[in-house]
Amino acid sequence: MNKAELIAAVADKTGESKAQAGAFVDATFAAITDALIHGDEVKLPSFGSFQVVMTAARVARNPQTNQEVKVPAGRRARFKPGKALKDALEAAKGSSPGAS
Repeated sequence: MNKAELIAAVADKTGESKAQAGAFVDATFAAITDALIHGDEVKLPSFGSFQVVMTAARVARNPQTNQEVKVPAGRRARFKPGKALKDALEAAKGSSPGAS
């Protein structure tokens, strides 16, 4: 699902126009981004939580050239799914196209 499909799904579920749904989606992403920038954790019960984690500098390898690449330390966003989301995904196992 891409952003346009997400907006269409939100519009369908809320009965709002796609323009209004797009504004809702954009505002939601902006609010989550602002909270993470300020170091806050965003907890969405039954869905999951977003948090900022510090990563250490490391050396990685470019798989195409096999050359070592230095990856600097930094702040990265992490998402941890909530129990309800995990349960929903587990219940749908085998019914989705990407299932093993």
